[in-house]
Amino acid sequence: MIKLTKISLVGYKSIRECRNLELGNLNVLIGANGVGKSNFLSFFKLLNFVMTGAFQEFVGRGGGARSIIHFGPKVTPQLSVKLEMSADNGTNVYDALFSYALPDTLLFAGETISFLPTQPDKKQTPWVLGGGHRETALRDPENMQNSKAKIFRAALTRFRFYQFHDTSDESRLRGRSHIDDDARYLLSNGGNTAAILRAIRDNDPARYQRIVKTIQIVAPFFGDFILEPDVPGGKYVMLRWRAEGRSEYEFGPHQLSDGTLRFIALTTLLLQPKSWLPALIVLDEPELGLHPAALDLLAGLLAEVSSDTQIIVSTQSSAFLDSFTPEDVIVVERKDDASELKRLKSSDLQEWLSEYSLGDLVRKNVIESGPQYA
Repeated sequence: MIKLTKISLVGYKSIRECRNLELGNLNVLIGANGVGKSNFLSFFKLLNFVMTGAFQEFVGRGGGARSIIHFGPKVTPQLSVKLEMSADNGTNVYDALFSYALPDTLLFAGETISFLPTQPDKKQTPWVLGGGHRETALRDPENMQNSKAKIFRAALTRFRFYQFHDTSDESRLRGRSHIDDDARYLLSNGGNTAAILRAIRDNDPARYQRIVKTIQIVAPFFGDFILEPDVPGGKYVMLRWRAEGRSEYEFGPHQLSDGTLRFIALTTLLLQPKSWLPALIVLDEPELGLHPAALDLLAGLLAEVSSDTQIIVSTQSSAFLDSFTPEDVIVVERKDDASELKRLKSSDLQEWLSEYSLGDLVRKNVIESGPQYA
């Protein structure tokens, strides 16, 4: 299992300085609105764009470089990133430095990959990928043969950001997806959920049945999906379904509630075959719109899947937080106009935890993750 063990992020959006933040298999971010949780998660979306050769597109979509670097180029002329990933007998390290450039963009000022062995006397020389380029040099042909570059390419291309918030009538979740072209991996907005479910059904029927039964726990009225094209010989499917005990009538995705639709996408993501899982799953507020009874189930799925892949998830739900341990939790706060991230420790909360849950401590503001009043 590829694992991101530490991350340093300096000068990114509201994050002025975050150095050597340790990451475990399961990482739950909590904090009030506007403290920077989404900014931290969006960095992994940046990595998605970087690894598809679309970093400049990310900069453009994000409002330009001035919106990405901390308080603009006059305050923060450079943005730096350091990723540390576990390896046999040591740690693989990727360093990247981004500089502001006119008219309003960012360039790779430098990229380096290195290996830190467990035994210091076997330290290796870093591999310098150069600088001054608009897109990552990890994808350059001349670096394709470097073993460490291959490791980072393989890992970073499988870091996936997910947000299933858009369940409007026009959302991709309620739309159609191609049974072949859209069945490679689940998209960040869940827009190809139907195609992925069809692929799981055809390749791993037992796992598909578990997905159906899990959805039925939250939505007892749900019977099964209809994952065949809506026209003979067609190539597109959508989330059509039948109600439990009513096989004669077909429903469509627009007859699913927002919460049920999101839970279907979440269950598909987390219960897909293990070999299909991303190397890292980043989830933005997955509890949105879910019934309280579904929160424990979702937390259990996250804990289970974290043994097979790494997970970073943000939440504002104190009830959802009750299902995790302090060591799972990273608190995000806003201090002096900058986001600060720190991991909780059971030892620091020992007296409180003998009587209260984590959610209770959030509600009592022992763990500061809510609005602050003067």
